[in-house]
Amino acid sequence: MIRRLNVFLLTIVAIVSGATIVSQAQQSLLTRHVREVVRNGQAPLVGHLPATQSMRIVLVLPHRDQAGLDDFLKEVYDPTSPSFRQFLTVGEFTARFGPSQEDYDALIQFAKSNGLTVVKTSRNRMNLDVTGTVANIEKALHVTMGVYQHPTETRTFFAPDREPTTDTGIQLFAVGGLDTYSRPKPMYTRLDPNTVSAEGARSNATIGSGPSDSFLGSDMRAAYYVDGNSSATLTGAGQSLGLFEFVGTDLTDLTTYYKNVGQTNNVPITLHSVDTQSTLCKEPSCDDTEQTIDMTQALGMAPGMSSLVMWIGTGGLSGQTLDDAGILNGMATASPLNAQLSCSWAWNPADPTTDDPYFTEFAAQGQNFFTAAGDDGNWAHAEFVWPADSPLIVSVGGTDLDTSSAAGPWKSETGWSDTGGGISPNKFAIPSWQVAAAAGCSKCSQTYRNGPDVSANANFTFYVCADQTTCTANLYGGTSFATPMWAGYLALANEQYLLNGNTSTLGFINPALYAIGASSSYDTDFHDITSGGNTLGSTVGYDLSTGWGSPNGDNLLNALAGAPVGSFSLKAAPNKIKIAQGATGLSKITSTITGSFDSAVALTATGQPTGVTVAFKPASIAAPGSGTSKMEIKVASTAKTGVSTITVTGTGGGVTETTTVEIDVTD
Repeated sequence: MIRRLNVFLLTIVAIVSGATIVSQAQQSLLTRHVREVVRNGQAPLVGHLPATQSMRIVLVLPHRDQAGLDDFLKEVYDPTSPSFRQFLTVGEFTARFGPSQEDYDALIQFAKSNGLTVVKTSRNRMNLDVTGTVANIEKALHVTMGVYQHPTETRTFFAPDREPTTDTGIQLFAVGGLDTYSRPKPMYTRLDPNTVSAEGARSNATIGSGPSDSFLGSDMRAAYYVDGNSSATLTGAGQSLGLFEFVGTDLTDLTTYYKNVGQTNNVPITLHSVDTQSTLCKEPSCDDTEQTIDMTQALGMAPGMSSLVMWIGTGGLSGQTLDDAGILNGMATASPLNAQLSCSWAWNPADPTTDDPYFTEFAAQGQNFFTAAGDDGNWAHAEFVWPADSPLIVSVGGTDLDTSSAAGPWKSETGWSDTGGGISPNKFAIPSWQVAAAAGCSKCSQTYRNGPDVSANANFTFYVCADQTTCTANLYGGTSFATPMWAGYLALANEQYLLNGNTSTLGFINPALYAIGASSSYDTDFHDITSGGNTLGSTVGYDLSTGWGSPNGDNLLNALAGAPVGSFSLKAAPNKIKIAQGATGLSKITSTITGSFDSAVALTATGQPTGVTVAFKPASIAAPGSGTSKMEIKVASTAKTGVSTITVTGTGGGVTETTTVEIDVTD
């Protein structure tokens, strides 16, 4: 059955408005929690969790004024609206659409009255993390926590035997952490080195700059952004990127990677655990391959970002419950927010709409969530693909890339044979922005959401350092590589969007991507992948292997953020000078142009005290505006001693910029 979605330009899953006060009778939650294998008996009951065992769960409240949020999102993603891309801060979102303080306080009281301990609150009042004994949780939620034999794996899992209900006077959206049925899987694949050589792993003339010609993250930047263009100099400056991870990492592996390839990472990295999961992941008890891949690909594309934050929660180790609610809410309430978010994991929730409140908050706050489409080919044959088929995220597929040279431009590209893609297994309704693309795709559904949306290299062509052991070349592949790369690319686009004078980010980009795909510039903005792919194939235009394709240099970036607006900047050296009465001081004024700026820059000075004169030689820096001028500062013998600031103003091409020189007149 089609999941009923309120379709604005984003497609938002309909949920009951607000946490309204209801009667004290037992209240059902707005999402499902009972596993189908428990419901239908495929998973035999083999026991119960001990009553005294401690559990940590997350109580989640729904949005307030869901209809108002839907209307806001329609406006904020409508290019013709005055509200276009006027996104909300976390505080503004909470005030307008978050649960009320009254409801949040009532939820806290409900938890305490049932013997549960509040261990974490959230500033958007969505999540309440609590701990308690199994007995107290069963009492609070009117469930029995059974232990079941997994129907297809040689292990047991625990889960509730019925849908939770509460006696509280407020409506709950969901409860996180109630079962261990689903084990998340990272979206990478490793070839067996005993059956295929590193060289044999590369089916085409791939040329990377890493060991054994393997690709580095910086090679993806060279192919998909720079692409031989010397003016492609964006680095993600001022941007912050967030990574979704179910386990921590060992930054030693990242250090080893950069050391081995002769590069330096200059982006500060923060490891943030949202619960009890350690930020450190070391063999033999923990594998940090996925996490290291995510970092190297994101940092390779955007090496000048202000920060990279790894959001870490439970779920990646044996026997753990999944804290996707905690990780996503951490991303939604961060300070500052990460505008580009990346997830290279898939898992199987009891209800695939459970995390929609976080995805919609991302959209309202100008954040974009990329998710790997998977490495199992046609989605119809995959064990599970969520969240890759959600209409609220950008789904990233895989390709097989060739470059012209090491660290060189894009040469050719085909669809990767293992790339995930297809028609939504969770039967999400087709979003409004995908309808036209699906109409031109013979294998697409006209009813359900199709994926992926975009793609990038995922073949077994990468250099990987992980688990504090020997690094490998050309053994790892997967959409885990393509997804953080796309997040890094968006960091470049958001940097340019701000440089062009805008004050927000691009936000959720699928509506814009599909508009570009339908435009006359599609073939220059994207690399249209027309061969290869999974069993659904690749074709001209949108397809179920590679979506619209991969970024075509900075053309796609310009289509998203607008072509660079020409400008210049001024710098004085030195900018502090001591000058004796009757003497002359010198400073060099340097003008640096950006974008398409091409004009002479006239220089003037203001703010000089009586007895001080300024001359520029030359008085104007010739077009295109890049160059230097000597600033002569003459101090009369009668000038007063002391410190003053002279402002140097440059004007040209409709742009005005300033710099300052501080002078200290001495006797």
